[in-house]
Amino acid sequence: MSRFFSERYSRLKAYTPGEQPKDTVYIKLNTNESPFPPSESVLDAVSREAGRLQLYSDPECRDLNEKAAGFYGVSKNQILMTNGSDEILNFAFMAFGDENHPFAFPKLTYGFYPVFAQLNRIPYKEIPLKEDFSIDVSDYENLGMNIVIANPNAPTGLLLSLDEIERIVKTNRENVVIIDEAYIDFGGESALPLVDKYDNLIVTRTFSKSYSMAGARLGFGIANESLIADMNTIKYSTNPYNVNRMTMAAGYAALCDSDYYKKNCETVMENREEAKKALRGLGFSLTDSKANFIFAKHEKIGGEELYLALRERGILVRHFSLPEIKDYNRITVGTKEQMDSLISAVEEIIK
Repeated sequence: MSRFFSERYSRLKAYTPGEQPKDTVYIKLNTNESPFPPSESVLDAVSREAGRLQLYSDPECRDLNEKAAGFYGVSKNQILMTNGSDEILNFAFMAFGDENHPFAFPKLTYGFYPVFAQLNRIPYKEIPLKEDFSIDVSDYENLGMNIVIANPNAPTGLLLSLDEIERIVKTNRENVVIIDEAYIDFGGESALPLVDKYDNLIVTRTFSKSYSMAGARLGFGIANESLIADMNTIKYSTNPYNVNRMTMAAGYAALCDSDYYKKNCETVMENREEAKKALRGLGFSLTDSKANFIFAKHEKIGGEELYLALRERGILVRHFSLPEIKDYNRITVGTKEQMDSLISAVEEIIK
């Protein structure tokens, strides 16, 4: 830290991304990326736009917004495209949080939520999960604070039902409720049908997971038009050209190829269930993940020990040092071949 660094950020604990090593070719099961490449039409669209990089991108994302609006059954004024879903989440924290409007979220969840709160100097409350890592909906009813919940949650993969989400939204009508649906396409029911019913609900999504575009950085939020207008004020006050030309073109083409991506999600779900069954057979305890990852522990080997042993064998998984979950590892679901390699390596390590 330099002597010029602002004191307001001196105690900020930055988010720690998953490993992106360059020294070895690994089977990467640590950052919840899709194991499948983008569709051919996405690659073609990106290539065409690459020749126009001398021009600014459309700050309104008009073509992509209209396509997404039709795809999700909302108006184009209910969508805001952003540089990954992290940006729409940060816009929401900035737009609706301050010293008089704190945020609440689970104590064990996506690590960026407390960072956004600290970065924007917003008070926040972390609500413990139940012993089985599930969210107790009653903890969030009539809370009187802005709320953000990842559904399915990360890193546990556990899912709230649409009825449970609605209970939280309708009992906090004077506060904004954000449902982060980064993993919803892997077996969950989206809260998007509730957006027109509740003017305090924001649903955030990403193209990183189910649309094989983690490297393109494209996310979005869907909400009441007035909430979108508020967040647009933040966007146009920070970076109007937040989505680049190639990413916009990729997003449009991906929505046109939705059947390809839906099939990939189905394959990931099949691989997830097969891997869960195999890991249970090896003595692992797992949550009932409905995301594109598995959350597992073994009683005979610690989480960090297993992580390091897998790393030595060229397989990366994600280990967290938090006391509550230090015995667990989060394992991204890859191709069948990748998961078979994982199971074989785990079996060898345990023996």
